[in-house]
Amino acid sequence: MIPGKGLAQGLGVTLRSMTKRSVTQEYPHVRPELPPRSRGVIALLEENCTSCMLCARECPDWCIYIDSHKETIPPQKEGGRERTRNVLDRFAIDYALCMYCGICIEVCPFDALFWSPEFEYAEGDILGLTHERDRLRDWMPTVPAPPADVPNAEPAKEVVGGGPARAARNVPPRARQAAEGDAESAPNDGSPP
Repeated sequence: MIPGKGLAQGLGVTLRSMTKRSVTQEYPHVRPELPPRSRGVIALLEENCTSCMLCARECPDWCIYIDSHKETIPPQKEGGRERTRNVLDRFAIDYALCMYCGICIEVCPFDALFWSPEFEYAEGDILGLTHERDRLRDWMPTVPAPPADVPNAEPAKEVVGGGPARAARNVPPRARQAAEGDAESAPNDGSPP
């Protein structure tokens, strides 16, 4: 055994690493390039939310808090009946509990929740990690555009939203083409003309 051999080997490793170029990104000064469609935070498209509570019920961590009230809408035509609808009062996500599984986004039938790549939302106090709907709404512009459409695929939910386009997906092809004025070239799928 040569005395100091281990010390010399350790210093050799240190000298070799000191002469190589650093690959570390200095995070606060240089923002990292994230992979496309990264999961950061959950953004809320508030006008699509109907307070159906499906996201809160399916959340395995119970970190989504929704409060709403019913509002009566007067009839649109004379002699019609009044309608009721849910009005969203509070929509909050506690990111101290959230495990970023994405179940809430998948089960939302009205496409009100989306993944945003934003990840800089650290807080000094754990109570500050419960983000209300104002903050969730502010992340909506950061949601990336959907990937290019595959031929014959259903449109991306970020593009069509939860309105009439969603209802049009359930229409048989013949009825859809007839509505578009192309009834002769529509394939016969068994539905009456």
